[in-house]
Amino acid sequence: MTNLLFRKVRLLCSLLLLIAGIASAQTKPVTGKITDENGSAVPGATVQVKGTSTGTATGADGTFKLNVPATATTLVVSFVGYVQQEVPLAGKSEFSIALVPTSTTLTDVVVVGYGTTRKKDLTGSVVSIKSADFNRGIVTAPDQLIQGKVAGLMVIANSGAPGGATTVRIRGNSSVRTGNQPLYVIDGMPLDGRTAKPSVSANGLGQTPDANPLNFINSFDIQSMDVLKDASATAIYGARGANGVVIITTKKGAVGAPRLDVSYSAGMSKILKKLDVLNADEYRSALKQYSLTGGDNGSSVNAMESILRTGTTHNVNVGVSGGNENGVYRASFGMLDQQGIVKKTGLKKYTANLNGQYKLMENKRLGLDYSIQAAHTTEQIAPITNNAGFTGSLVGQALQWNPTLALRKADGSFNILGEGSAINPEAMSAAYDDKVNINSIVASISPSYKITDNLEYRFTYSINHQVGERETQIASFINIAQVMNNGQAYYGTTTLTSQLMTHTLNYSKQLTPALFLGAVIGYERQDFDYKGRNLGGLGFTTDVLKYTDILQNPSQTNTFINSFRNPESKLQSYFGRANLNFLDKYLLTATLRADGSSKFGSNNRYGYFPSFAAKWNISNEAFLKDNKTINQLALRVGWGITGNQEFPAGAAQEQYTLNSNGGASLSNVANPNLKWESSKQLNAGIDYTFFGGRLYGSVDYFHKNTSDLLFNFPAIQPAPASNYWINLPANVINKGIEVVLRGDVVSTKDFNWNLGVNATFLKNRLENYDGPPVLTGSISGQGVSDAYAQRLANNEPLNTFYLRRFEGFDANGQGQYTDGGNTLFFKGDPNPKTMLGIITAVNYKKWALNVSAHGAYGFDVYNNTANTVLPLNNLGSRNVAKDVIGTKENLSNPITVSSRYLEKGNFMKLDNATISYSIGNIGKVIKNASIYITGQNLFIITKYSGFDPEVNTDKSINGVTSFGIEYSPYPTARNFLAGINFSL
Repeated sequence: MTNLLFRKVRLLCSLLLLIAGIASAQTKPVTGKITDENGSAVPGATVQVKGTSTGTATGADGTFKLNVPATATTLVVSFVGYVQQEVPLAGKSEFSIALVPTSTTLTDVVVVGYGTTRKKDLTGSVVSIKSADFNRGIVTAPDQLIQGKVAGLMVIANSGAPGGATTVRIRGNSSVRTGNQPLYVIDGMPLDGRTAKPSVSANGLGQTPDANPLNFINSFDIQSMDVLKDASATAIYGARGANGVVIITTKKGAVGAPRLDVSYSAGMSKILKKLDVLNADEYRSALKQYSLTGGDNGSSVNAMESILRTGTTHNVNVGVSGGNENGVYRASFGMLDQQGIVKKTGLKKYTANLNGQYKLMENKRLGLDYSIQAAHTTEQIAPITNNAGFTGSLVGQALQWNPTLALRKADGSFNILGEGSAINPEAMSAAYDDKVNINSIVASISPSYKITDNLEYRFTYSINHQVGERETQIASFINIAQVMNNGQAYYGTTTLTSQLMTHTLNYSKQLTPALFLGAVIGYERQDFDYKGRNLGGLGFTTDVLKYTDILQNPSQTNTFINSFRNPESKLQSYFGRANLNFLDKYLLTATLRADGSSKFGSNNRYGYFPSFAAKWNISNEAFLKDNKTINQLALRVGWGITGNQEFPAGAAQEQYTLNSNGGASLSNVANPNLKWESSKQLNAGIDYTFFGGRLYGSVDYFHKNTSDLLFNFPAIQPAPASNYWINLPANVINKGIEVVLRGDVVSTKDFNWNLGVNATFLKNRLENYDGPPVLTGSISGQGVSDAYAQRLANNEPLNTFYLRRFEGFDANGQGQYTDGGNTLFFKGDPNPKTMLGIITAVNYKKWALNVSAHGAYGFDVYNNTANTVLPLNNLGSRNVAKDVIGTKENLSNPITVSSRYLEKGNFMKLDNATISYSIGNIGKVIKNASIYITGQNLFIITKYSGFDPEVNTDKSINGVTSFGIEYSPYPTARNFLAGINFSL
């Protein structure tokens, strides 16, 4: 019995050994080490067996160990910021793999519109910024990620408020009446450029600034941003490419086991700069100096401090991705909660994204891509406006408040003066409530079919839908005319919808060993719909309930309701592009797009936008091919025509408006000949890489001529309507040079230092204009009415300042002006002549320091704040600027718009500095962990006396754009942020 049992156990052990042997024969161990371009270990890199879920991650020393199936043939190695590599196993068991960074390799893929190309095959002026190179810190919209990173690109905050709009210009201003912003394209969907934020204008306070239309995008989800600058790159977008194109590509999944990426950051914000106004003691001294017996109220207060705070920010993002060779996916969630530095302001943003790319059918020729990006933003707004009158908006009220007058009475209640007197800023902050909620969704589905190995058809349907809701109220205790003892409230909704259908056919083939052809043809249709409703009331009988919840409370005569819907706007397009590459030396690109728009007259519905570009890869010629110093040298030349249709829908059509008697009357005269505003642009550039990649960059010259300028003039009377759109017979010329230089100053195993500089030298001029004077640049505030500071004029830059010439004070302290102030002069240019960006990165082992700065020179800023908010004649009732005390000016000198308030705006700003430490893997769960500290807007070097020379308050008149005017804006903040990133 015992022997029988022994034999059975021995047989069982033999079977187990046989099974183990078979199992071990089906797998084999492989080991290796992953390093970067400098030979340093790369912790947290993913090593995957191609076509399976088998994989691992490298340890802190960059090594890995993995059992791979005996049938496996390839390892896939990937790491963020580096090119994914496929490594053949080929019977080997040990590997040493060096990764190549995506940010410097010439094999980078660049998005160019309806397709991609290799960086070395670009014939146009295109700059690609990867996520690893983005600006760090508090970012509410993607345009902030690339500020200072691209030559020729200017990004200016119109307001320091969280989520505020920005002014973005690529190679300068080129339009006088239509939009100058670039076209934004996210994952193939051209955005409308507007936002669903309802607009309100409160009594005496003016219009609050716009929100950034890109607020719904989470920067955590962006993989790259490609800036298309010249016509040969942007002509594929035809009627919308004149101002350049910014293509935003979001992150996608990668083959491999599910990966969870987590980031969290927290920060604080303080005001960057305070204006020099008198404190209480200085105010009392000034009263004595000017022999004023009134004005000293016995207190000492800082009104600006009463509306400011230290803002806090929290930002958390989670993303999960994975997949196999048949399909990949990525899902993410983000939450941003940013308090503004002004009380009762801030932005909360919640985002959720899901995308996937799948290959279907046995032959994998059928593909299906989909993407859904959803966002909810809540913007809390202070009464800081673009065009407040003598009452001022919140910042102006705080600057003007008499520092000897208490903000609160002895019983703690607000010190409210009489109607028409100075407004207590602390009380104004408490009285004003304004919130905007916007729900956004951008979704697309894109099936494709690979007809042959070289030919693919793709259909894409995309929708961008936004709904905005705004509730605004002003309490009855504030001393604003009509509002005091009444209270005021508004409620508005706005809906923005854009739908896109695109059909494309892509072909790419190496026709011969020497000749490669890539081509795309397509048809596209996009429909736009924009509408809104709002209502409000004046005269509420109770303060216990929110006014916006009881809009039925005021009498019928004190309520209003209105609505709008933009005229129909549709765009139908046919486009094509062909690329030829001969011997990798000579490249040609030709593009043509035909756009038909319902915005234009019946005689000019279609516009045609061609472009041509050529490139000579000189370094691939025999006489340079083996040169050890010159690694890349290429010459590019391109020419093309692009258009601009960013003006109101229905401008070429008859439009009607509702009369007070209930009828309708014609408001716009039809113009069947209205056509595109077009820009012809020539670009010539040189790309270079020297010393084994240690030094690289580019030089570009551009000349842009914009003609057929879209403009609306008052209709010649007698006429049935007041407005008439035409094409001005004039030209806007932008020309300049862009220089980019980057290099590895030091490159060793443990220490690396990279330094980059980009500079743009730009000239802007309006030519061949002989029409009537066009005024813009409205100046607001006390003591001025219908005043302006800018004018469109022949042979002058756009938005040139047109002012009285200030010549000092006479013996009586009154302002003196050339010709007694009866003649105005062209006195300054708001357009920078030189723009500069500096970036540097220092890496020592696991430590990294990244710094970026940018500046602008050769431009002027009009200080509307000094002109009408802080003049000397305020003294005795309101506060004044320190620098007006002790001058020869008399208190009776009237407020006058003049060159006295025109200042040089030259500046250099240290806008980003980040110190990070790569922890690597923590245990077996946390991978690739890193921590960082970031400072934003750390300091600014400038002689400008206002808050920030990098500001652009909207001071347009009748839709004619303005530029370079500051009027008591929401101040710029200095931010500090600490964060952590890791993967699971």
